[in-house]
Amino acid sequence: MGYILFLFFVGVPIVEISVFIAVGDHIGLWPTLAAILITAAIGASLLRAQGLAVLFRAQEHLNQRQFPMAEIFDGLCLLVAGAFLLTPGFVTDAVGFLLFVPPLRRWIGRGVGAMLVSRGSVHVSGGKPGGDREGAPGGSGPTIDGDFDELDPHVKKLGPTNSSDDIVRRID
Repeated sequence: MGYILFLFFVGVPIVEISVFIAVGDHIGLWPTLAAILITAAIGASLLRAQGLAVLFRAQEHLNQRQFPMAEIFDGLCLLVAGAFLLTPGFVTDAVGFLLFVPPLRRWIGRGVGAMLVSRGSVHVSGGKPGGDREGAPGGSGPTIDGDFDELDPHVKKLGPTNSSDDIVRRID
């Protein structure tokens, strides 16, 4: 993992500088700087529009008592896209603009999900937020939270008590 981060933090600036030099030689300094500023402005407006749309979809899912997993991943992709678009450079801008394409985000999401499941890093359990178990196998009605103490199986409680001191007898 350390090598990947090293290549990212050293390799990306080297590639960006190379592309800046090539584009600057081809179109000149001022048009190159203008292109960088224009892509940042376009990226900011796309980020705002798509970010609000994702936020509204997430709120809609939450109102329907569904976990907005796709919207969370979309929001994460948009966050990365915004960071890439605000970072000066043509390569990071290209990656940022690609992350604004919804079908590409879904494709990446399926790949990341499949990778996490294959590694065994993900545990998903059913149920609705808030503990509503209607239609769940084995029970109906709301889930009631409570505190409990796990007792030794060799210990038996003697009858109901109303005091905080439970009378316990050891069974041999």
